[in-house]
Amino acid sequence: MLQSYIYLHVLLSFLTLLHHVQCSSSQAPVPKYQPLPPLREQALLQDTWTRERLSIVPSILKKWGVDAWLMSQREYAEDTVFWSLKPATSFSARRRTVILFLAEPLPGLSSHLYSWIDNTPLVWEELSALLELHDPTKIAVNADDEISFSSGMHAGEMALVREKLGKELAGRLVVEKMVAVEVVATMVEGKLGWYRKLQETAWAMISEAFSEDVIEPGRTSTEDIEWWLREKILQMNYSTWFHPSVNILGPKPLFESPPSGKSNVINYGDLLHVDFGVTALGMNTDTQHMAYVLYPGETESDIPQGYLDGLKKANRLQDIVKSNMKIGLTGNQILKSSLKQMRSEGIEGKVYSHPIGDWGHSAGSLIGMTNMQDKVPVLGDLPLLKNTYYSVELTAEHFVPEINATMNFYLEEDVYWIEDEKRWEWVWGRQEKFHLIHSRAGQGFRVQNAG
Repeated sequence: MLQSYIYLHVLLSFLTLLHHVQCSSSQAPVPKYQPLPPLREQALLQDTWTRERLSIVPSILKKWGVDAWLMSQREYAEDTVFWSLKPATSFSARRRTVILFLAEPLPGLSSHLYSWIDNTPLVWEELSALLELHDPTKIAVNADDEISFSSGMHAGEMALVREKLGKELAGRLVVEKMVAVEVVATMVEGKLGWYRKLQETAWAMISEAFSEDVIEPGRTSTEDIEWWLREKILQMNYSTWFHPSVNILGPKPLFESPPSGKSNVINYGDLLHVDFGVTALGMNTDTQHMAYVLYPGETESDIPQGYLDGLKKANRLQDIVKSNMKIGLTGNQILKSSLKQMRSEGIEGKVYSHPIGDWGHSAGSLIGMTNMQDKVPVLGDLPLLKNTYYSVELTAEHFVPEINATMNFYLEEDVYWIEDEKRWEWVWGRQEKFHLIHSRAGQGFRVQNAG
């Protein structure tokens, strides 16, 4: 009877443990590498997404009160927006590439998009005839003097467009910066599945880089990890939009540290930081995570409590920023409300979140910058748009008793907009536990304090 009771007790304990493991796994799934499809399939995917984007341009023109949108560019002097509208197999504009969108085609003319690839006067004759037929009052051009996504028409091309259209039509040219911004910023629904896969792959690369498979304390440097990530990106047939940055965190903020290039050797007890992103299928990710290097024989329970509390505080700041990202508010309004709530909860830190998608720092409103925590001129005054991706990027300060100093805890995760629920959600997840670098057998031992 006693044996049966012991057996039952052991079985119940095992089932309870299994349940906890399963729950833990569902809450924090292990990231896996997501291979990209063959190039032909990638092109088909991208062209499908581009067609979706092209179909919404007329509604964007109407929203911002323009009747037409004109772009003109030449090979290697492309308009910034060209890269968001081109076919997947186009690597540059050809000859002179002219694109015209109409908000409302005339009855019987179903097309809202016309394009020419030509280097003869015929392009100007046909363009002028089409504009005279539709008689638009306002023709938007990308000639803003502040926003890169809305200022892509080169000065020489702009002068030629004015000359060829003639005084009357040229007088209808207007700059409406939000047209180009919203077209580039809008992420069509079909992209999300693959964007999640890109984000999971970025997590998987960080997880492997921040592991004992790559890092040997006392020998591996931060620069070694940066180049390991670059090589891993190539092995997976991905690319990136910036060189990875790996640092050993300490009391001094990263922004005050000297430029990278100094190779710091990683040791036991170090708190590591990475800023990393991958590029594929015309999309970009941006992630910042932290890792702790365990001493030999240590487990997760040995992480200094001050570090754990710092990470938790940064997670709370993420929640604050995400909850204040209300559609239609400007980035500066969101920054102000986020910092006010942050400080009311006794948190000090910085918020510097940005749109992401077609570009790493993509079109849309900025929510702070590292050196601008009051407001961001121009870009901070743009409204927050729905159906975009954002990098919630920030740092929270926390006093760490174990080192008797205040440290900055850096996090960055990408979010997407859920229209039906009117809220933002993490693309794949967010870091709530440190990556851990364990020690391999025989790598060393922790030196105990004398006395």
